[in-house]
Amino acid sequence: MIVKNSSLSVDTEKLRKKILDLAIRGKLVPQDSQDEPASVLLEKIKAEKAQLIKEKKIKKSKPLPEITAEEKPFAIPERWKWVRLDDVGVITSGGTPKRNVPEYWNSEDIPWITPAVMGKNKDKVFNGEFEYISEKGLAKSSAQLIKKNSIVFSSRAPIGYINIVPFDFTTNQGCKSFTGIDVYIDYMYYAIKHQVPYIEKNGSGTTFKEISAAVFKSSTVPLPPLAEQKRIVTKIEEYMQAIKVIEDSSKDYERLQSQLDKKVLDLAMRGKLVPQDNQDEPASVLLEKIKEEKAQLIKEKKIKKSKPLPEITAEEKPFEIPESWEWVRLGEIFDITSSKRVKKNEWKKRGIPFYRAREIVSISKNEKLKDPIFIDEETYKGKISVSGKPRGKDILITGVGTLGIPYIVKPNDKFYFKDGNIIWLKNYFEIIPEYIKYLLFCSYMRKEINNGRGTTVATLTIVRANNLLIPLPPLAEQKRIVAKIEKIKQYLKS
Repeated sequence: MIVKNSSLSVDTEKLRKKILDLAIRGKLVPQDSQDEPASVLLEKIKAEKAQLIKEKKIKKSKPLPEITAEEKPFAIPERWKWVRLDDVGVITSGGTPKRNVPEYWNSEDIPWITPAVMGKNKDKVFNGEFEYISEKGLAKSSAQLIKKNSIVFSSRAPIGYINIVPFDFTTNQGCKSFTGIDVYIDYMYYAIKHQVPYIEKNGSGTTFKEISAAVFKSSTVPLPPLAEQKRIVTKIEEYMQAIKVIEDSSKDYERLQSQLDKKVLDLAMRGKLVPQDNQDEPASVLLEKIKEEKAQLIKEKKIKKSKPLPEITAEEKPFEIPESWEWVRLGEIFDITSSKRVKKNEWKKRGIPFYRAREIVSISKNEKLKDPIFIDEETYKGKISVSGKPRGKDILITGVGTLGIPYIVKPNDKFYFKDGNIIWLKNYFEIIPEYIKYLLFCSYMRKEINNGRGTTVATLTIVRANNLLIPLPPLAEQKRIVAKIEKIKQYLKS
């Protein structure tokens, strides 16, 4: 997650990784010369492990080779030691009882953990849902019972999920487990988590990568003194909690911003955001001028005559607007059309940008386009000779996918767009385009566009766009509304 405001821009996931990296390199907490060094701890672990083997509580494993310089990917403090996981614990592989034997399953004997259920668990300590296998099922599989407070690690599909399990459990073949001996298991969790990229490098397989038991056993981690392990975990979790507080606060702030933003737009479109000015030329006069200009453009054959739009009834008007405003249909104040069709075989890898609905959504947010497409200059000239070229202050609106997202054409824009995907509002009559943009995002218009007065719709067609009912303020008030909205938006970002 990236948390942003005027004074803060933090990639919290990157910050988590940095804290973990500093911790496992011995740079997060100071070393204490009074701590018993890791070399002494390692001797105690070897002795404890030998005793457990003698008592037949664990099996003796094959000796592993000395750790080479190449296996130590970074420097660690002098009192630390590089160790293999098998040096400081017991590694257990998983297994699966036969699925077609009911008595092996559907009991509540032993929790059975898989990578699939681990993937749904985002916490350090496993608290997700799982299946159970019976004691008989365990006995009939290669799986083994693993003691509580061991670490489970997904070793395939995918590699790298990791949890501490607070109860006795077993796993399928997609997991390896680590049961620590005289180490702080919470530290080992963070150490293994940090080493995942190094462990994954040693995976094998073609269809998918897998970490074998041998590879997991021989994987290296830095081992600090025991007291320092505990200090490291305390500091990591202190920082992680602080990051979570930042994220939670940011989410709350974003929700509040969104609510305020919607409220501002709703007030604006009801004439309650800025005061009315009785010196403004009322919207009724603006409408008469538009009708005259439209008639002249039709006469000059610059636009086509369209069918008369239905009268607006009292029942259609969803809320009160100021006296100087008018309820109008969108088609009364724009010439609404689309483009000349461009066939898919006319798309190119370079040339004149060609926008579909998805590109309009992206450029409206100033986002970089993913996999942009183009048409050549000859095709572009041929299409605009028929349908015309979008001019500055025209508005394009998405008609498929995320409906009703507007883009205000800039004076120097050079592009073409897909018919059926995008509705073109030709702004011959100098309506303030930013007013229409904000209008399209208010609650009333989102409902109209997306639900069509209760009807489920998949597209915004030219016919529907023409008939959309909108509140129209005087031209001067449109400008004041836009200025006020933008001032408030800037304040909310600061």
